[in-house]
Amino acid sequence: MKELAGRLTALDPDAGAAVRVIAYFDRLAEHRAGLEALVRGVAVLAGCPARLADAGRRVRLRVETDGRRRDTDQPPDPAWPSAALSPDGVPALWLERAGAPSVVDAVILERAAAAIRVVLDRTRGRAPAAPADDPALVETLLDATAPEQVRLHAARRLGLDPGAPARAVAPLDGPPRVLAAGDPRRADSPAQAEPAPSDPGSARSALPPGRVGVGPAVPVLELPGSWAAARTALRFTADGTPHSPGPRVVYADELGGIGLLAELVVPGADPPPDVQALEAAVADAPWMLTTLHAVASTASLRGAAVEVNVHHSTLQDRLGHAEALLGWPVRTPQGRLRLQLALTMRHLGRA
Repeated sequence: MKELAGRLTALDPDAGAAVRVIAYFDRLAEHRAGLEALVRGVAVLAGCPARLADAGRRVRLRVETDGRRRDTDQPPDPAWPSAALSPDGVPALWLERAGAPSVVDAVILERAAAAIRVVLDRTRGRAPAAPADDPALVETLLDATAPEQVRLHAARRLGLDPGAPARAVAPLDGPPRVLAAGDPRRADSPAQAEPAPSDPGSARSALPPGRVGVGPAVPVLELPGSWAAARTALRFTADGTPHSPGPRVVYADELGGIGLLAELVVPGADPPPDVQALEAAVADAPWMLTTLHAVASTASLRGAAVEVNVHHSTLQDRLGHAEALLGWPVRTPQGRLRLQLALTMRHLGRA
Protein backbone atom coordinates (compact mmCIF):
# COMPACT_ATOMS: atom_id res chain seq x y z
CA MET A 1 0.00 0.00 0.00
CA LYS A 2 2.84 2.39 0.81
CA GLU A 3 4.49 1.71 -2.54
CA LEU A 4 1.18 2.22 -4.35
CA ALA A 5 0.63 5.50 -2.55
CA GLY A 6 4.09 6.67 -3.59
CA ARG A 7 3.46 5.88 -7.24
CA LEU A 8 0.05 7.52 -7.22
CA THR A 9 1.43 10.65 -5.58
CA ALA A 10 3.79 11.11 -8.51
CA LEU A 11 0.83 11.05 -10.88
CA ASP A 12 -1.88 12.66 -8.72
CA PRO A 13 -1.12 14.04 -5.24
CA ASP A 14 -4.78 13.78 -4.15
CA ALA A 15 -4.99 10.14 -5.18
CA GLY A 16 -1.80 9.32 -3.30
CA ALA A 17 -3.05 11.10 -0.17
CA ALA A 18 -6.38 9.26 -0.40
CA VAL A 19 -4.64 5.89 -0.50
CA ARG A 20 -2.60 6.82 2.56
CA VAL A 21 -5.81 7.80 4.38
CA ILE A 22 -7.37 4.44 3.56
CA ALA A 23 -4.31 2.59 4.80
CA TYR A 24 -4.24 4.68 7.99
CA PHE A 25 -7.80 3.87 9.00
CA ASP A 26 -7.41 0.24 7.95
CA ARG A 27 -4.51 -0.02 10.42
CA LEU A 28 -6.57 1.59 13.20
CA ALA A 29 -9.44 -0.79 12.54
CA GLU A 30 -7.09 -3.78 12.51
CA HIS A 31 -5.78 -2.79 15.95
CA ARG A 32 -9.35 -2.23 17.22
CA ALA A 33 -8.77 1.44 17.94
CA GLY A 34 -11.39 3.22 20.03
CA LEU A 35 -13.59 6.18 19.15
CA GLU A 36 -11.24 8.84 20.48
CA ALA A 37 -8.30 7.45 18.51
CA LEU A 38 -10.37 7.44 15.32
CA VAL A 39 -11.60 11.02 15.77
CA ARG A 40 -8.04 12.06 16.64
CA GLY A 41 -6.90 10.56 13.34
CA VAL A 42 -9.54 12.59 11.51
CA ALA A 43 -8.38 15.83 13.15
CA VAL A 44 -4.69 15.19 12.49
CA LEU A 45 -5.14 14.09 8.88
CA ALA A 46 -7.58 16.87 8.00
CA GLY A 47 -5.62 19.56 9.83
CA CYS A 48 -8.67 20.91 11.67
CA PRO A 49 -10.70 19.97 14.77
CA ALA A 50 -12.98 16.96 14.30
CA ARG A 51 -16.21 16.15 16.08
CA LEU A 52 -18.33 13.04 16.58
CA ALA A 53 -21.92 13.36 17.81
CA ASP A 54 -24.16 10.30 17.59
CA ALA A 55 -27.44 11.17 19.31
CA GLY A 56 -28.83 7.65 18.94
CA ARG A 57 -25.98 6.14 20.96
CA ARG A 58 -25.44 9.27 23.03
CA VAL A 59 -21.81 9.70 22.03
CA ARG A 60 -20.19 13.12 21.84
CA LEU A 61 -16.50 13.96 21.58
CA ARG A 62 -14.28 16.52 19.91
CA VAL A 63 -10.53 16.46 19.21
CA GLU A 64 -8.25 19.38 18.30
CA THR A 65 -5.52 19.24 15.65
CA ASP A 66 -2.91 18.79 18.39
CA GLY A 67 -4.57 15.49 19.28
CA ARG A 68 -6.05 16.63 22.58
CA ARG A 69 -9.69 16.03 23.37
CA ARG A 70 -11.69 19.18 24.04
CA ASP A 71 -15.41 18.48 24.05
CA THR A 72 -17.88 21.30 23.58
CA ASP A 73 -21.60 21.75 24.09
CA GLN A 74 -21.94 24.03 21.05
CA PRO A 75 -23.86 22.43 18.15
CA PRO A 76 -21.98 21.68 14.91
CA ASP A 77 -22.30 24.14 12.04
CA PRO A 78 -24.43 22.50 9.32
CA ALA A 79 -22.12 24.08 6.73
CA TRP A 80 -19.11 22.06 7.90
CA PRO A 81 -18.06 19.00 5.87
CA SER A 82 -19.71 15.98 7.47
CA ALA A 83 -20.53 12.31 7.08
CA ALA A 84 -23.27 10.03 8.40
CA LEU A 85 -22.47 6.75 10.12
CA SER A 86 -24.99 4.86 7.99
CA PRO A 87 -26.28 5.35 4.42
CA ASP A 88 -29.65 6.65 5.59
CA GLY A 89 -28.42 8.41 8.73
CA VAL A 90 -27.93 12.03 9.71
CA PRO A 91 -24.49 13.71 9.83
CA ALA A 92 -22.53 12.55 12.87
CA LEU A 93 -18.87 13.23 12.01
CA TRP A 94 -17.72 16.77 11.19
CA LEU A 95 -14.61 18.64 10.12
CA GLU A 96 -14.72 22.05 11.79
CA ARG A 97 -14.00 24.31 8.86
CA ALA A 98 -15.96 26.15 6.23
CA GLY A 99 -16.11 25.36 2.54
CA ALA A 100 -16.70 22.32 0.39
CA PRO A 101 -14.66 19.24 1.34
CA SER A 102 -11.66 18.36 -0.80
CA VAL A 103 -11.20 14.91 -2.30
CA VAL A 104 -8.97 13.96 0.62
CA ASP A 105 -11.46 15.36 3.16
CA ALA A 106 -14.20 13.23 1.63
CA VAL A 107 -12.07 10.10 1.89
CA ILE A 108 -11.14 10.91 5.50
CA LEU A 109 -14.79 11.32 6.45
CA GLU A 110 -15.95 8.21 4.59
CA ARG A 111 -13.27 5.86 5.96
CA ALA A 112 -13.45 7.25 9.49
CA ALA A 113 -17.26 7.02 9.56
CA ALA A 114 -17.09 3.37 8.49
CA ALA A 115 -14.53 2.56 11.19
CA ILE A 116 -16.50 4.44 13.85
CA ARG A 117 -19.70 2.62 12.91
CA VAL A 118 -17.94 -0.72 13.43
CA VAL A 119 -16.70 0.36 16.87
CA LEU A 120 -20.11 1.61 17.95
CA ASP A 121 -21.88 -1.52 16.76
CA ARG A 122 -19.31 -3.65 18.56
CA THR A 123 -19.23 -1.75 21.85
CA ARG A 124 -22.67 -0.19 22.20
CA GLY A 125 -24.97 -1.98 19.84
CA ARG A 126 -28.16 -0.28 18.79
CA ALA A 127 -29.01 1.99 21.71
CA PRO A 128 -32.59 3.03 22.35
CA ALA A 129 -33.71 6.08 20.46
CA ALA A 130 -33.10 9.41 22.11
CA PRO A 131 -36.18 10.84 23.87
CA ALA A 132 -36.97 13.31 21.10
CA ASP A 133 -37.04 10.53 18.49
CA ASP A 134 -40.48 9.16 19.38
CA PRO A 135 -43.01 11.98 19.78
CA ALA A 136 -45.87 9.55 20.51
CA LEU A 137 -44.09 8.10 23.54
CA VAL A 138 -43.08 11.57 24.75
CA GLU A 139 -46.67 12.76 24.42
CA THR A 140 -47.85 9.79 26.49
CA LEU A 141 -45.25 10.51 29.15
CA LEU A 142 -46.39 14.15 29.44
CA ASP A 143 -50.12 13.32 29.54
CA ALA A 144 -51.42 13.63 33.10
CA THR A 145 -54.56 11.70 32.15
CA ALA A 146 -52.64 8.61 31.01
CA PRO A 147 -52.46 5.76 33.57
CA GLU A 148 -49.26 5.60 35.60
CA GLN A 149 -48.29 2.18 34.26
CA VAL A 150 -48.68 3.42 30.70
CA ARG A 151 -46.44 6.41 31.40
CA LEU A 152 -43.84 4.25 33.13
CA HIS A 153 -43.81 1.93 30.13
CA ALA A 154 -43.30 4.93 27.82
CA ALA A 155 -40.40 6.13 29.98
CA ARG A 156 -38.66 2.75 29.74
CA ARG A 157 -39.17 2.65 25.98
CA LEU A 158 -37.52 6.07 25.76
CA GLY A 159 -34.51 4.82 27.69
CA LEU A 160 -35.32 6.82 30.83
CA ASP A 161 -34.79 5.43 34.31
CA PRO A 162 -38.21 5.63 36.05
CA GLY A 163 -36.41 6.18 39.36
CA ALA A 164 -34.28 9.10 38.12
CA PRO A 165 -35.36 12.72 37.57
CA ALA A 166 -36.07 14.10 34.13
CA ARG A 167 -37.01 17.42 32.55
CA ALA A 168 -39.69 18.34 30.03
CA VAL A 169 -38.52 20.62 27.22
CA ALA A 170 -40.88 22.89 25.28
CA PRO A 171 -39.44 24.22 21.99
CA LEU A 172 -41.15 27.07 20.18
CA ASP A 173 -40.95 24.99 17.00
CA GLY A 174 -41.03 21.22 17.04
CA PRO A 175 -42.40 18.47 19.27
CA PRO A 176 -41.89 18.34 23.05
CA ARG A 177 -38.90 16.51 24.46
CA VAL A 178 -37.93 14.79 27.68
CA LEU A 179 -34.33 14.75 28.86
CA ALA A 180 -32.72 12.79 31.64
CA ALA A 181 -31.68 15.34 34.27
CA GLY A 182 -27.97 15.24 34.93
CA ASP A 183 -26.37 18.39 36.27
CA PRO A 184 -29.42 20.68 36.52
CA ARG A 185 -27.31 23.80 36.06
CA ARG A 186 -27.31 25.59 32.76
CA ALA A 187 -27.43 23.26 29.83
CA ASP A 188 -27.44 26.42 27.72
CA SER A 189 -24.64 28.49 29.24
CA PRO A 190 -21.10 28.29 27.81
CA ALA A 191 -19.83 29.86 31.03
CA GLN A 192 -20.58 26.71 32.97
CA ALA A 193 -18.20 23.81 33.25
CA GLU A 194 -18.52 21.46 30.32
CA PRO A 195 -20.70 18.44 31.08
CA ALA A 196 -19.41 14.93 30.89
CA PRO A 197 -19.81 13.48 27.39
CA SER A 198 -21.90 10.64 28.80
CA ASP A 199 -24.41 13.02 30.40
CA PRO A 200 -27.29 13.41 27.93
CA GLY A 201 -29.22 15.79 30.11
CA SER A 202 -26.75 18.60 30.54
CA ALA A 203 -25.34 19.29 27.09
CA ARG A 204 -26.51 22.20 25.01
CA SER A 205 -26.66 19.82 22.04
CA ALA A 206 -29.44 17.97 23.88
CA LEU A 207 -31.67 21.05 23.60
CA PRO A 208 -33.34 21.88 20.29
CA PRO A 209 -32.30 25.12 18.56
CA GLY A 210 -34.25 28.34 18.88
CA ARG A 211 -36.48 29.43 21.75
CA VAL A 212 -36.87 26.75 24.43
CA GLY A 213 -38.54 26.50 27.82
CA VAL A 214 -37.13 23.90 30.21
CA GLY A 215 -39.17 22.45 33.06
CA PRO A 216 -37.83 21.51 36.49
CA ALA A 217 -36.19 18.14 37.14
CA VAL A 218 -38.86 15.85 38.61
CA PRO A 219 -39.60 12.13 39.00
CA VAL A 220 -40.84 10.58 35.76
CA LEU A 221 -44.46 10.38 36.91
CA GLU A 222 -44.46 14.12 37.64
CA LEU A 223 -43.34 15.09 34.14
CA PRO A 224 -46.78 16.49 33.17
CA GLY A 225 -46.18 19.23 35.75
CA SER A 226 -42.68 19.83 34.40
CA TRP A 227 -44.19 20.12 30.91
CA ALA A 228 -46.68 22.77 32.09
CA ALA A 229 -43.82 24.71 33.72
CA ALA A 230 -41.69 24.36 30.56
CA ARG A 231 -44.47 25.90 28.46
CA THR A 232 -44.69 28.78 30.90
CA ALA A 233 -40.90 29.27 30.74
CA LEU A 234 -41.14 29.32 26.93
CA ARG A 235 -43.28 32.46 27.16
CA PHE A 236 -40.37 34.27 28.85
CA THR A 237 -37.92 33.49 26.02
CA ALA A 238 -36.88 35.81 23.21
CA ASP A 239 -35.21 35.45 19.82
CA GLY A 240 -31.96 36.96 21.07
CA THR A 241 -31.98 39.54 18.25
CA PRO A 242 -32.04 43.37 18.26
CA HIS A 243 -35.78 43.21 17.55
CA SER A 244 -36.35 40.63 20.29
CA PRO A 245 -33.50 40.80 22.84
CA GLY A 246 -33.39 38.34 25.69
CA PRO A 247 -32.53 34.70 26.49
CA ARG A 248 -33.47 31.99 24.00
CA VAL A 249 -33.50 29.35 26.76
CA VAL A 250 -35.34 29.88 30.05
CA TYR A 251 -35.49 27.44 32.98
CA ALA A 252 -38.78 27.36 34.86
CA ASP A 253 -37.09 26.74 38.19
CA GLU A 254 -35.17 30.04 37.85
CA LEU A 255 -38.21 32.26 37.31
CA GLY A 256 -39.29 32.37 40.95
CA GLY A 257 -42.07 34.87 41.62
CA ILE A 258 -41.62 36.42 38.16
CA GLY A 259 -43.36 33.30 36.81
CA LEU A 260 -46.63 34.54 38.34
CA LEU A 261 -46.74 37.26 35.68
CA ALA A 262 -47.57 34.60 33.11
CA GLU A 263 -50.93 34.11 34.84
CA LEU A 264 -51.70 37.84 34.73
CA VAL A 265 -50.69 38.73 31.18
CA VAL A 266 -52.90 37.20 28.49
CA PRO A 267 -51.35 37.01 24.98
CA GLY A 268 -53.19 39.25 22.56
CA ALA A 269 -55.00 41.27 25.24
CA ASP A 270 -54.65 45.03 25.60
CA PRO A 271 -51.19 45.66 27.02
CA PRO A 272 -50.78 47.39 30.42
CA PRO A 273 -50.00 51.13 30.37
CA ASP A 274 -46.27 50.62 31.02
CA VAL A 275 -46.04 48.25 28.05
CA GLN A 276 -47.88 50.76 25.88
CA ALA A 277 -45.39 53.43 26.92
CA LEU A 278 -42.54 51.02 26.18
CA GLU A 279 -43.91 50.25 22.70
CA ALA A 280 -44.18 53.98 21.94
CA ALA A 281 -40.58 54.53 23.04
CA VAL A 282 -39.33 51.57 20.99
CA ALA A 283 -41.04 52.99 17.89
CA ASP A 284 -39.22 56.30 18.38
CA ALA A 285 -35.62 55.10 17.88
CA PRO A 286 -34.01 51.95 16.42
CA TRP A 287 -31.59 51.70 19.36
CA MET A 288 -34.26 51.99 22.05
CA LEU A 289 -35.15 48.34 22.65
CA THR A 290 -31.61 46.97 22.82
CA THR A 291 -30.50 49.86 25.03
CA LEU A 292 -33.34 49.44 27.52
CA HIS A 293 -32.84 45.67 27.57
CA ALA A 294 -29.14 46.18 28.33
CA VAL A 295 -29.96 48.54 31.20
CA ALA A 296 -32.49 46.08 32.62
CA SER A 297 -30.28 42.99 32.30
CA THR A 298 -26.78 44.18 33.28
CA ALA A 299 -25.38 45.01 36.69
CA SER A 300 -24.44 48.62 35.98
CA LEU A 301 -24.84 51.40 33.45
CA ARG A 302 -21.22 50.99 32.42
CA GLY A 303 -21.93 47.32 31.80
CA ALA A 304 -24.96 48.31 29.72
CA ALA A 305 -22.81 50.71 27.67
CA VAL A 306 -20.39 47.89 26.94
CA GLU A 307 -23.29 45.61 26.02
CA VAL A 308 -24.61 47.99 23.35
CA ASN A 309 -21.10 49.15 22.37
CA VAL A 310 -21.51 52.87 23.07
CA HIS A 311 -19.64 55.37 25.26
CA HIS A 312 -20.98 55.87 28.78
CA SER A 313 -21.94 59.47 28.00
CA THR A 314 -23.83 58.33 24.90
CA LEU A 315 -25.76 55.86 27.01
CA GLN A 316 -26.67 58.62 29.48
CA ASP A 317 -28.00 60.75 26.61
CA ARG A 318 -30.05 57.82 25.33
CA LEU A 319 -31.52 57.13 28.74
CA GLY A 320 -32.52 60.74 29.20
CA HIS A 321 -34.42 60.55 25.93
CA ALA A 322 -35.95 57.18 26.89
CA GLU A 323 -37.10 58.44 30.30
CA ALA A 324 -38.85 61.40 28.69
CA LEU A 325 -40.77 59.00 26.44
CA LEU A 326 -41.52 56.38 29.09
CA GLY A 327 -42.61 58.79 31.79
CA TRP A 328 -40.49 57.23 34.56
CA PRO A 329 -36.78 57.08 35.44
CA VAL A 330 -34.82 53.95 34.54
CA ARG A 331 -31.61 54.84 36.41
CA THR A 332 -33.07 54.34 39.90
CA PRO A 333 -33.62 50.92 41.50
CA GLN A 334 -37.41 51.37 41.45
CA GLY A 335 -37.42 52.61 37.85
CA ARG A 336 -35.15 49.79 36.73
CA LEU A 337 -37.49 47.23 38.30
CA ARG A 338 -40.43 48.89 36.56
CA LEU A 339 -38.54 48.68 33.26
CA GLN A 340 -37.73 45.00 33.82
CA LEU A 341 -41.39 44.25 34.47
CA ALA A 342 -42.49 46.20 31.39
CA LEU A 343 -40.02 44.32 29.17
CA THR A 344 -41.15 40.99 30.64
CA MET A 345 -44.83 41.78 30.19
CA ARG A 346 -44.08 42.79 26.59
CA HIS A 347 -42.63 39.29 26.00
CA LEU A 348 -45.60 37.61 27.64
CA GLY A 349 -48.14 39.64 25.70
CA ARG A 350 -46.56 38.57 22.41
CA ALA A 351 -46.13 34.86 23.31
